[in-house]
Amino acid sequence: MKANHGTRAAALACAVAACAVGCGTPPGEVDSAAGGEDGRPPNIVLIMADDLGYGDISPYDGWIETPHLDRLAAAGMLLTDFHTSGAVCSPTRAGLVTGRYQHRAGVPAVLVANSDSPLYHQGIDLIGDHAERFIAGHRDEPFFLYLAHHAPHYPYQGPGDPAERYAGEDTFPGVGAVTDRKRAYREMVESMDASIGRVLDALEEQGLFENTLVWFFSDNGATREGSNGALRGFKASYWEGGHRVPSLATMPGRIAAGSTSTAITSTLDVMPTVLAMAGGAAHPDLPFDGTDIGPVLFDGEDPPPRQLFWSSPAQFWRGAAVRDGRYKLVIDRRTQRAAAAEGEEITDPLPMLFDLEADLGETTDLAVDEPQRVEAMMAALERWREDVGAP
Repeated sequence: MKANHGTRAAALACAVAACAVGCGTPPGEVDSAAGGEDGRPPNIVLIMADDLGYGDISPYDGWIETPHLDRLAAAGMLLTDFHTSGAVCSPTRAGLVTGRYQHRAGVPAVLVANSDSPLYHQGIDLIGDHAERFIAGHRDEPFFLYLAHHAPHYPYQGPGDPAERYAGEDTFPGVGAVTDRKRAYREMVESMDASIGRVLDALEEQGLFENTLVWFFSDNGATREGSNGALRGFKASYWEGGHRVPSLATMPGRIAAGSTSTAITSTLDVMPTVLAMAGGAAHPDLPFDGTDIGPVLFDGEDPPPRQLFWSSPAQFWRGAAVRDGRYKLVIDRRTQRAAAAEGEEITDPLPMLFDLEADLGETTDLAVDEPQRVEAMMAALERWREDVGAP
């Protein structure tokens, strides 16, 4: 199993490297409208948080003050209906770097971390240091920078807390030794926010801010230590709290400052979008499942109608979900087990249907009232499963 994980991790690393190379497309292959006034191709900075919830940060009226993410929102667009392709880390990241459902890459569940790669106590600061050096060192050429933060994933440890893990250790400390996890969680988010501020400052100091797309999002929803706001559920579930996440994008002159988009968007759309900005396209044998949402970001348009799907093996949560416009179908096998415990025999998946425009908290099941819609969405789920090889 470890060898298989290592192979997959290497494959993902290659995908990230390929994306970085794509942003160095030679002049003449990029639409000059996508870059600066001098026709230079744009720079792209992707920033991903780990386990950050929809109700955590201040641009989304969250409980943690994040002035630099506020700054990012004020300069660009806040996306309110942005989703991850998975409800845990590895699947989402596989979908992110390929633009395809992670099942196609053989990553439907979490990959086990290599014990030779420590979770650094001051990792956020190290990421900020690297980002500043990278931006300064590449100011004269188009660049792609992907910053994958560990915060606020456990072990929960603020800047002043003792380190929980060191290089060469084989054990993972779990949630960590701190007793006030909420405090540590908040400090981790605040430190990440400060690091993002350093990135924005570096871009401005190098005169690159206006020609750089900066796009921030999380890899899945928050755990119970964080907040998903009004959304139901948490990380590892297919309720909205498991996969609807904060997403902010800015590019002065291209993205309207202080704008908001309610378009249904996904981490699967990131690769098609940035590759299009760099003048590239999907390999003909590996078409994207996501779509180029440049028209959403730059023109405030809605993407063409489509369905989004979620499904995974029973590593954390057995179930599935389908999003189709305002409606969402959810199969929650935990709910099924609860029903079985009450003496109710259930042999087939028990789908639930919610109208997210009227019921964002997924509290009122409409399945009985909408049997034809449920049947159509279940059929779409089965076709998708067969197509991508999902469980």
